[in-house]
Amino acid sequence: MCGIVAYFGQKTAQPILVEGLKRLEYRGYDSAGVALLDNKKSFTVYKTSGRISAMEELLPRPANPATVGIGHTRWATHGKPNTTNAHPHIDYTGKICVVHNGIIENYETLRKWLQKEGCTFRTETDTEVVTNLIGYFYANNKTKDGKQAPKDCHRFEWAVQQALNEVYGTYGLAILCLDCPDMMIGVKKGSPLILGVGENEYLIASDAAAIVEHTTQAIYLADGEMVTVSKDGFHTKTIGDQDVQKELTAIEISLDQIELEGFRHYMQKEIAEQPKVVETCLGGRIDLKNTRVILGGLQKHFRELTRAKRIILTACGTAWHAGIVGEFMLEQLARIPAEVEYASEFRYRNPILEEGTVVIAISQSGETADTLAAVELAKERGAMVLGIVNVVGSTIARTTDAGVYLRVGPEIGVASTKAFTAQVAVLAMLAIELGRRKHLSFDAASHLLNDLVQVPQKIKRILDQSDYIKQIAQANLDKPNWLFLGRGFNYPVALEGALKLKEISYIHAEGMPAAEMKHGPIALISDQMPAVFIATRCSQYEKIIGNIQEVRARGGKTIVVATEGDDSIRPHADHIIYVPDICEQLQPMLTVVPLQLLAYHAAVLKGFDVDKPRNLAKSVTVE
Repeated sequence: MCGIVAYFGQKTAQPILVEGLKRLEYRGYDSAGVALLDNKKSFTVYKTSGRISAMEELLPRPANPATVGIGHTRWATHGKPNTTNAHPHIDYTGKICVVHNGIIENYETLRKWLQKEGCTFRTETDTEVVTNLIGYFYANNKTKDGKQAPKDCHRFEWAVQQALNEVYGTYGLAILCLDCPDMMIGVKKGSPLILGVGENEYLIASDAAAIVEHTTQAIYLADGEMVTVSKDGFHTKTIGDQDVQKELTAIEISLDQIELEGFRHYMQKEIAEQPKVVETCLGGRIDLKNTRVILGGLQKHFRELTRAKRIILTACGTAWHAGIVGEFMLEQLARIPAEVEYASEFRYRNPILEEGTVVIAISQSGETADTLAAVELAKERGAMVLGIVNVVGSTIARTTDAGVYLRVGPEIGVASTKAFTAQVAVLAMLAIELGRRKHLSFDAASHLLNDLVQVPQKIKRILDQSDYIKQIAQANLDKPNWLFLGRGFNYPVALEGALKLKEISYIHAEGMPAAEMKHGPIALISDQMPAVFIATRCSQYEKIIGNIQEVRARGGKTIVVATEGDDSIRPHADHIIYVPDICEQLQPMLTVVPLQLLAYHAAVLKGFDVDKPRNLAKSVTVE
């Protein structure tokens, strides 16, 4: 969950690394550092705990003239987030310098062995084990069984390969060697890593946001692959030393997409972008004239999908909530049994994947480690595996059999917003098309698709209430515990609303089905405790009115999300937020928006950094 950026070229590396790290800070912000290859003779390292801005204060002005360097922004796994544990790390010989994203699972065993061999350690990190392991093989110039290493700088590549053959875990690595100042190595397994290719310059990074300012061309490394860059170009091979041919790919994002463009926070920007991005997500995929959905990545698989006996949706966090909406849609509209699995649990419980099971993995980044592990398990068991991801070229996109891109552009805010609405939109299109091909009537499918294309305009009307929702947040800001309650399709929206409030405002919140409240959680209701109800016009409308009354009878304060024109609900609400009317299955795309705004305003009013919430990082690429 860390951010890596490395530069090799003719320009001054320091400002390029700093700017790249700032664009990756959403991946981790416990500590940061850069290492520069000074005059190609020594490593100069600047690192500190805290944000990149703190590290930036340590840097020389004018900039160090070095043209080769590596940088890192950290989300701590092994070792406290302090200056000592901050990356980059230099090995015990002083020759090898490394930045790392991932987790080395057998680091304790390797550390003990290296210590017996005379290697010294300065940090608590698993990364230093990799650094020292490379340094050990490089310094000893031979394998464990005594085979001699190749000569010259090929020994650097060889030492990296030998070290990684000993390692279990995940890694994205950028590596420098003092004896080979005209060479830089990147290696990937389980953590994202790309190589940006410019004019006489190369950049290695965790994702394209760090390098798009400098190049529009990149190669995406697959697991077990390494790239070596030098003044003569770049060369890709496997860790096992087999050559690999990689094609340059156009980077899909542009620089303006990752700028704030006048917004105070990325989360605020991404909430506001939802009308546009949902329109883009739907664009060219809905044929209203013929009442059909065209999902290019799935078209040749629809026949098999209609015959599916069961669909498993697997995801984490916000994507898991979108998956629950998808489960309800697939069962109601397509009449296919569906279930949602936490990806973090899926691989560990020996799931039953009988013939006819389709697994759908949902991940904004396409790099979520738990979801990727679930994908790999499902493929091993012979299931057809589809992906719903946002990042083009991501590992899940390349690993699954087929899939659908969200097309919402970069989502930088740690608390996901626009990705959720797009995930629900894609799942809605899938469910409607499968239903149309099976039993759903022409009129029913037509009504759903016509409602779906109106979602962007209806979200705009909700966004216009932002200032009013801010007032509701202000009025309830001092309450330490909140409930979020919904039924049917709005139950997962209650889960998502509670998650958003927890993530960025640090207010304790619980989301649950409204009917479950009286089976225990109602004991939590106290005087003036906020209870947020999603109580739009739906098949369970009267039931949820009863739940609202149960809370009010016990002194709770009700914040109600209701359908425009529903005046009868006013007496039951201390605060009411109206959303436009839409068919029940698509309501989550609208009802989630006021909850996103409520969480956003609560966090800002409390003075928290919305885009960098404590203990969190955007893309969870470690287990």
